[in-house]
Amino acid sequence: MYELPEDVKMLQELAMDFTRREIIPRAEYYDQNDEWPWEVFQKAREVGLVNLNIPEEYGGMGATAIEECVIAESMAYGCSGIQTALMLNQLATLPLLIAGSDEQKGRYLPWIVDDGKVAAYCVTEPDAGSDVAGIKSTALRRNDSYVLNGSKTWITDGPVASFFAVFAKTDPDAGHNGISCFLVERDWPGVSTSKPLAKMGQHAAQACQVFFENVEVPTCNRLGDEGEGFRIAMKVFDKSRPGVATAAIGVARRALDEAVAYAGERTAFGKPISHFQGVGFMLADMAIRVEAGRHLAYKAAWDVDSGNRNTMSAAMAKAYCAEAAMKNATDAVQVFGGNGYSKEFPVEKLMRDAKIYQIYEGTTQIQQMIIMRELYREG
Repeated sequence: MYELPEDVKMLQELAMDFTRREIIPRAEYYDQNDEWPWEVFQKAREVGLVNLNIPEEYGGMGATAIEECVIAESMAYGCSGIQTALMLNQLATLPLLIAGSDEQKGRYLPWIVDDGKVAAYCVTEPDAGSDVAGIKSTALRRNDSYVLNGSKTWITDGPVASFFAVFAKTDPDAGHNGISCFLVERDWPGVSTSKPLAKMGQHAAQACQVFFENVEVPTCNRLGDEGEGFRIAMKVFDKSRPGVATAAIGVARRALDEAVAYAGERTAFGKPISHFQGVGFMLADMAIRVEAGRHLAYKAAWDVDSGNRNTMSAAMAKAYCAEAAMKNATDAVQVFGGNGYSKEFPVEKLMRDAKIYQIYEGTTQIQQMIIMRELYREG
């Protein structure tokens, strides 16, 4: 893809205009105060920049993966913490969209679209992050319900979520084939959350621990059949990783723009530091990463929209763009020199925000393992 369709360009312009008006001016506040950005979220709802993947018949936009990507990049350019907080509903509702019945969608999607509620995605546990099959939470059948016990950690938007997509083992002895997925409401007895966890970056995207103690979950809240949870989780990642990759490119592009502007103004030895090859070549490499990463992410999104299997392209995009975000942010700090280490300049925050892209939604090393596996599958 070398040029976006006109309607997607218009959506991109809308998102960038919103970012300049509503996100960039508030980024520092939310970074310093660790608050969830309700005000920005409501404004984004008003202009249609959240809940993008919810089908039109349920009141959503029914956005394509490409459309989600251009919005993710634009918002993350302003603040990846705010962008993550605002767009997490798209991740949390994917299990429902992938495996939910019409009745389940009709019950829970209006919470998101009409009532402006927030959902969260619960996979990671204290002893199971990238190894989804290693989760220990259990949901054991008892008559017409399941009894859910366990805990999840680093659950983004957990402190404000009204319901959770929870993965737990219905057959603890069956490995990844024993995992199922459930929709669990926050106000059910036995559900509780910790206070927001202190984090290096993306402070606006609050995360917490979620605890389940003898929570009675009706069988009608199970998504798909028993044992389908692992398959659902993998399908979720294939659909969500292109958007995460383009959000990382939003950070990489912001780092590039800040570095280019600073290097063009900062002088040393009588000329702008951009005139020195040591800096100029660094800027050139930053620009290459942005362009290469965006095309990798768009290819993965195009595969989704075309109905193609995108496990390989999504893993490539996630791995490359995560590394590009971190490298560009680190290089931007280097270009700024001592000022880059100061909280008074924006690149210090970019570097803190960028690191998580190498970790969540599967670490870079997990993406490499997926790519390695797919190479042999292709053969």
